Formats: sequence, C-alpha cells, structure tokens
Amino acid sequence: MAEPPRLNGAIRALEQGKPAFVTFCVPEIGAAQAINAAPYDGAVFEMEHNPYDIQQLRDCMQYMLDRGQIVKSGSLAPAVAPFVRIPPNGGEMSQWVAKQVLDIGVYGVVWPHVSTVDEARNAVAACRYPRPPSAPYFEPAGMRGDAPARAARYWGISQQDYYKRADVWPLNPAGELLVVMMCEEVRAIRNLPKLLEQVPGIGVVLIGEGDLSQDLGFPRQYDHPAVASAIGDILAICKAHNVACGHPHVGADNVDKVLEQGFRFLMPAPTQSFAALERGLKACGRR
Repeated sequence: MAEPPRLNGAIRALEQGKPAFVTFCVPEIGAAQAINAAPYDGAVFEMEHNPYDIQQLRDCMQYMLDRGQIVKSGSLAPAVAPFVRIPPNGGEMSQWVAKQVLDIGVYGVVWPHVSTVDEARNAVAACRYPRPPSAPYFEPAGMRGDAPARAARYWGISQQDYYKRADVWPLNPAGELLVVMMCEEVRAIRNLPKLLEQVPGIGVVLIGEGDLSQDLGFPRQYDHPAVASAIGDILAICKAHNVACGHPHVGADNVDKVLEQGFRFLMPAPTQSFAALERGLKACGRR
C-alpha cells in the first residue's frame, strides 16, 4: 500500500512556502459542515471561550468526514484539518486537555497565553509521545499518554502509522501535528526570542491581538501605535527564527497588507450574508 500523502493541509501549505488559511469555528455541527465545504486549510474549534465539550467536538469532527470528498480526492487527507484552541492558559500546564483532543484525532492544538520557555516546552511535550533519548527528535521529551485507537481510525491509518505521523512539525518533518502558541502579553514578546531558540517544535506563533492590546492598556485598539508596534515586534522575531507568524483578524480590507507583511498563518473569518433579506426589506419599503 502506498504511503498516505500529507494529511494536514495547513502544514502542507507552510512546507510549500505558501500561507495557510485557517479559521476559528464554534463547536457546532452546522458550523463545522459549513466550514468543511469552504476552501480553508484548517479550522480551529474555539473551546477557550466556548464551553469545553469533548462530545460536541467529536460530533463536529465526524460530520466533517465527507465520503464524497474522500472519493473525489482519492486521498485520506481531510478537506479541512480540524484543530482545537484549548481552554487552559500556558501557565496552567494542563497536558490532559491536549491529550484528550489529540486522542480523538485533531491535527493540532492552539495553546493560549504561552509566555515563557517552560510553558512553551510543556505545550510541545504534551503533544508528543515519549521515546528513548537515543531516538531522533528527542527534545522536548514527550509526555502524551498512549491511547491512539480513535485518532488512528479518524485519520484512516493503522496505529503503527499513526505513531509515525503523530508528532509535531517542523521538528519532525513527517509530523502531522501543529503546535500553535499564542503570544498575548508583553512579557511573552520579551521572552519570544529565547523561547523560539530553546524550544523546537513550535509550528506557529499566533498573535493574540485582543489580550495583547489589553495588556498594553489599549483594549482592542489595534491601530494604536503601541499595539501595532508590539505586533510588528512579534512578526519580526518570528521571521528571524523562521517560524510562521499567525494573524487572527484577517478580512477583505487587510488581507493584502497582512500577506505583504509576511504573516504565514492567516485566519479569515466566514461572514454571514443577509443580502436577499436586506433587498426584500428595502423593496417593500421597510428600510
């Protein structure tokens, strides 16, 4: 049997030198199906600020499995790779939450509020299985518990093949898991160079504009010079260390600028249209 292709669409784009397009998604079946029909590389189920409901997440992921899409593509790779933003902040060191979402088959974990080397090392280690010190790509030493059956079945591969692929990229070039670390405080920016130098396995640094602007004293004033400068600092540090930098608020009004600036993990949100309703209200004189 031929080796399965790259399964994680976001990693596929990044390793080809292209930007990855990913969006946040509420953990609701209808939303999951709608996102799966759009040309995103991945969808991040938002469970930091939404309830952490592992059963609902499993249901959403199952409804993203599209048999027609699999047949047409001739590939096990999902049309849109599911990720999860988990509820614990980096300082909470809650490896068990990463273990639970990985065990049902997600392709990556977004870690909120990672601000120190120790927090970053924990985020990466929690997404890796243990291995002997003589094994390639040993550090950071893995801490993930061994229960691969559901994830392997969701990916459509054997458990032994899952072990080979269930590692973090780009530390392991064959890895299919993306560790996304959110940079959301001023101290995180100060620590970011050291963090990227000392902790291999971070796939993306995602800017948390909302919390960062709060920490700077200018809540959600993204165009304020202090906020814009801090964002620019994060982007520059990521470029210097060849780590993809993510922008969480991408729209039609700024996507060209964001691409030109060099962001490589873009999160354009879907928009809900009421065009026919608005036109009808105007036509009948109600607007």
